[in-house]
Amino acid sequence: MPACIILAIQTMNAQFTANYDESKVPEIDLPDPLTTFSKQQILTSSAWNELRKPELTAFYETEVFGKVPGSIDNIAFKIVEESKSALDGRARRKQVQVTLTKGDRTLQFIMLLYLPMEVSRAPVFLGYNFHGNHTVSNDPGVIISNAWSLNNESIGITNHTLTEESRGKLSGRWAVAKMIEAGFGLATIYYGEIDPDKNDFTDGLHPLFYRDGQKSPAKDEWGSIAAWAWALSRAMDYLENDKEVDASRVVVFGHSRLGKAALWAGATDTRFAGVISNDSGCGGAALSKRKFGETLAQINKSFPYWFSENFKKYNDAEENLPVDQHELLALIAPRPLYVASAKEDEWADPKGEFLSAYYATPVYTLFGKDGIPTIEMPAVNSPVQNTLAYHIRSGKHDVTEYDWEQYIKWAVEQFD
Repeated sequence: MPACIILAIQTMNAQFTANYDESKVPEIDLPDPLTTFSKQQILTSSAWNELRKPELTAFYETEVFGKVPGSIDNIAFKIVEESKSALDGRARRKQVQVTLTKGDRTLQFIMLLYLPMEVSRAPVFLGYNFHGNHTVSNDPGVIISNAWSLNNESIGITNHTLTEESRGKLSGRWAVAKMIEAGFGLATIYYGEIDPDKNDFTDGLHPLFYRDGQKSPAKDEWGSIAAWAWALSRAMDYLENDKEVDASRVVVFGHSRLGKAALWAGATDTRFAGVISNDSGCGGAALSKRKFGETLAQINKSFPYWFSENFKKYNDAEENLPVDQHELLALIAPRPLYVASAKEDEWADPKGEFLSAYYATPVYTLFGKDGIPTIEMPAVNSPVQNTLAYHIRSGKHDVTEYDWEQYIKWAVEQFD
């Protein structure tokens, strides 16, 4: 990230004082997910699908994440590398080049896929990684991306360049061995190959869709989060055509900003059998109207390219939102959804994430599915694992082995 951008973000953060005091959370009139904008009560699952779900989706599409401005002309898949004995013989490895074409413009990205040796058609966890596919494991066969990266000196990334030095450095965030042991595969993509995480709409996915003379998305068009979500669906296009993958059991996963992308991907693409949001916070699972930790004004100032331009009208005006994030979660019903928080991650508002899951539960109930049974938060490290699941674990903003142990256990039960 250029030094001027880093300085600007640091300055804005210095001027912003987050609220971490529950007594200062404003009283909020939370919208009812089972009441339409025209005040019609939703009493059946068919009414939800026909009336409420479409209007909520349309609102999030135009006012929050932004519309995808059209469709691509072609998508092509090419296996550029594979091994039948990866991870000490426990897995098959494929590296799939996905090429998106629109007119005379193209975008390519590589998906790394690990599949358990002993499973003929494996369920899969699909999710983005932050610093390259090669950081997910110590596997020397994984291709290093040449895409731009945020710097991270702690894992050896400088000059916005991915190198061998960072191979396997984030393997602790990906319990690949546990997934394989449980019969699951992993599909992962470096998100910077889709849209580099910087305030620049001249690179990445967006220019494929520009009209002549266009340099940035229109006010109701997609920001980076919607672009990342859309590309997860293009990865799903491949998984549907891989005979070694059980495409009916693909769970889309994301952490932090990529948790926001996973939620929007799950809300807009019903092919995903389940969704996992890990510490997704503001604009993800956390209720915006609480104004606890990160707020809409802060996220839109720090990352003005993540959401649609329209979303900025709610900066410091969350009370004007006719929706809140429990309704984003509800859009995933009745498919399995897991929301997770971390005790020390106050910036992401763990209580707001929990309450969002709780207030989404009536929609799951409408479909005969179990969600969060009580408004009292569970104890730390005591998961509630229903179709709509939640846990808060000890520790900070991260993805840990504990998180993956819960996700795998839950997914096994949901797909049993």
